[in-house]
Amino acid sequence: MNWQTIDWHALDRLRQSYLTGSAGGADYWRSHSDLDSYNQTFAQRIGWKWDYVLEELQSLGWTPPVSEVLDWGCGSGVAGRAFLDHYGTESVTGLRVWDRSRLAMDFAVKTARKKYAALNVQSGLTETPGILLLSHVLTELKPEQIDELANYVAKAEVVIWVEPGTYEASLTLIAVRERLRTQFSRVAPCPHAEQCGILAPGNERDWCHHFASPPSAIFTDPDWGKFAHMMGIDLRSLPLSYLVLDKRPRPALPPDTYRVIGRPRIYKAYALIQGCNACGVKNYQLSKRDFPAEFKLAKKDKSPSLQRWETEEDQITAIHSESPDEAGEE
Repeated sequence: MNWQTIDWHALDRLRQSYLTGSAGGADYWRSHSDLDSYNQTFAQRIGWKWDYVLEELQSLGWTPPVSEVLDWGCGSGVAGRAFLDHYGTESVTGLRVWDRSRLAMDFAVKTARKKYAALNVQSGLTETPGILLLSHVLTELKPEQIDELANYVAKAEVVIWVEPGTYEASLTLIAVRERLRTQFSRVAPCPHAEQCGILAPGNERDWCHHFASPPSAIFTDPDWGKFAHMMGIDLRSLPLSYLVLDKRPRPALPPDTYRVIGRPRIYKAYALIQGCNACGVKNYQLSKRDFPAEFKLAKKDKSPSLQRWETEEDQITAIHSESPDEAGEE
């Protein structure tokens, strides 16, 4: 990174457009410098969210099909690069980027070609995308545009969609999931293929969200400290919502598999953990006395996102150390 080239006024303008909700009204990229400054700062934070999601997929034993990747609404192209860095260029037939902004597409193409010299990189849409990546696009779309996008998403073979972990973004992703549920196999975060438990009566105040961890080095980096101060951002907080769908068949996870939602609430004698499985979304108590090691992990916010529990009513009575993916292979 070259912090000396950062255009702080451009970053502040971009930040204000996001905060005021005006980003969807018009193309906000004015120059290559805008994209470069964004790519070195805000895009890095989005990239860490993508790293979290891709590591979750790896823990499930999921691998993508050999196909072309399309980074839809690419911005600076961080989603496509995160995918290629994780799976390697040999796992795809090429990278395609698309954005309403020609400046953004040109930046994403040039950056990817420089990093992956042997890869076929181009811009523009394709009628039937293979691996479709979508990143932080919902806040810039009107309902009718989201409806049109969902029709396009249905044509893909694989969909990996990452959004801010806000209530509104989560519920919109859930609506897309429900619309496409019969056309795709669920991969993540859902441990089941039933209706989303967030939609059940009594869960109106809940939403499906998770937290990525930024690199520890940024907390002692004065440049990242300056960025956080000037942009009014808490570097520790990286909330996200995501959805991964695949038209290839996926083996069912064991019925005792739960996806942990949000962060545990810690009390003196127990942790309250919101878990999702085929029976719905519910808060479960993890006893400090019965599960001291797991309670310690929950207190440090280091619990695995996908766990196997035995429960009675709202109590966790047993925790299996074997991963859901390993159990599904039996």
